[in-house]
Formats: sequence, C-alpha cells, structure tokens
Amino acid sequence: MKGVGASVQAIAYLRTSSAANVGGDSDQRQRQAIHAYAQGNGLEVVKEFYDAAVSGADAIDQREGFTDLLGWAATSEVKTIIVENASRFARDLIVQETGYALLTAQGFTLIAADDPDAFTADTPTARMVRQILGAVSEFEKANLVAKLKGARDRASISAGKRVEGRKGYDDTNPKLVQDAKRLARKSPKTGKSRSLRQIAEELTVLGHTTATGKAFSASQVQRLLAY
Repeated sequence: MKGVGASVQAIAYLRTSSAANVGGDSDQRQRQAIHAYAQGNGLEVVKEFYDAAVSGADAIDQREGFTDLLGWAATSEVKTIIVENASRFARDLIVQETGYALLTAQGFTLIAADDPDAFTADTPTARMVRQILGAVSEFEKANLVAKLKGARDRASISAGKRVEGRKGYDDTNPKLVQDAKRLARKSPKTGKSRSLRQIAEELTVLGHTTATGKAFSASQVQRLLAY
C-alpha cells in the first residue's frame, strides 16, 4: 500500500496482551512507530485508543478500546487507523481477517506501520482463511433464506394464500446497490474511502432516494453495502 495523501487525519490504536506489559515501554514503542509512519506518509494522528491487557485473539467488537474507537470515528468521520504491526490489531488470523473485512466494509483504511501491505498480503494461509470465511458467510446467508422461506410457507398455509417476503433493494433497485458499492470503494489515487454520510449524499446527487422520496441515511447506506 502506498502512503496516504497529505493532511489525512488518522487514529492510533495500541494494544498490550497482558497486565504485565501495562505501564512498561510497549505502548511507548507502539506510539513511536505509529507516529513515525504517520509523519513519513503525510498523516496526522488526531486521536489514540488503547486496549490494555486485552488478548490479540479477542474479536475487535469485544474490546472496550476498539469499540470506543469505532464510536468516535462514527462522529468524527476519521477513517484511517494505524497500528504498530498486524499482531497488535489481532494475533489470531481469523480475528484479523474478519476484523479487517468489517472495517473495510465500513470504509476504514487499516495500516500496519511496519508493513503497510500486511492486511492485504495474498499469502496461502490468508487466502485459505478468506475462502473459509466466505464459505461460512454464504452458508449463513443460505441458512437464513431457508428459515425465512420456511416461515413464509407456514404463514401461507395458515392464511390459505401465498405470503411473500418483502423484497430488498438488490431485487427492486439493483442499480442503487451497484452505485452504493462503487462509491464505497477506495480512491486509487489517495487510498481514501468516502464516509457513509458522503456516500448517502452522492446517491442523492445520482437521483437515488428511499421509497418515501427522502435521502438515504448513513445507517441505510450501511445496509445497502451489505447486499
């Protein structure tokens, strides 16, 4: 990954895995590495979040510091996160891949200061984990569809007529979903992604509105990107 364009604001994320490391020099070393990378790549670290004595195998949404980070980012719209290295984000590869996928789906750019390509490297192990996660996701989606169909079948028998589920935008307006996902992609020049709010504004410019004629909200855009 190339350095992000000048004057981009970023968030520093630090983690130590045991209580014995808290108060030592680990957080100082992490902080120095993050700020050195930021200064060398035109980034400005404007906020720091720190998970002390938190295992690298814990899911990111189960860490107090990281959930605070996501909450702050949602209001500030700062979408670049820097860690000292990939293991500071997550030691467990599955947690790392699922966490990275969650962040990129929300428009974040995640950077490891020691190796900016760490989260996108196409190693055999990473490729296998991604394929497994993709298969699990497809299974869960198919299982949900089957459950919903079963519920509609039972409702149809009870009502004496066919009851259909509400169709989503991927059925009723595939162009809307296509445009939303296109707008969510990172810029090849700057490496930046639009925020959910910016995507909503762009969709309005393109003539897309909700069924009631209103502009899409950020939460509605997030659901569009999940199709």
